[in-house]
Amino acid sequence: MKVSDILRVKGNTLYTVTPDEPLADAAQVMAEKDIGSLVVMELGDLVGMLTFREVIQAMVRNGGSVGTMRVRSAMDDAPLTCTLETDMDEVRRMMLDRHARYMPVMDKRMLMGVISFYDVAKAVVDSQNFENQMLKAYIRDWPAEDDTKA
Repeated sequence: MKVSDILRVKGNTLYTVTPDEPLADAAQVMAEKDIGSLVVMELGDLVGMLTFREVIQAMVRNGGSVGTMRVRSAMDDAPLTCTLETDMDEVRRMMLDRHARYMPVMDKRMLMGVISFYDVAKAVVDSQNFENQMLKAYIRDWPAEDDTKA
């Protein structure tokens, strides 16, 4: 299974923010849209990722509030990325190694979508359920043994 398979099912709705926007506004968007991440774009290029983790860390550094902080001061400026052709086993390994919950999907310099650890886990479970259904159907349709051959 490839990343493109997940995006095909998930869709490619993207929420972005610029690095110079107030962090409070970005957090507000994340809360209103019930999303855990925003892609940080500047002049058409991916320059970072902002997740709830970075927002919380920024709040802690700033005494419990985001105050006048900008997205740039909190974002991950070297996010882990993958392509549409990246295999799901590789994505799982990459996400686990870096403790990444969200990963931008790139096609050269173009942002194609974002997949989450939830999306990856759901794809694995759905794939396993489908495989289990096929195996059960195969077993149910197992041909009866021919007793005359013995």
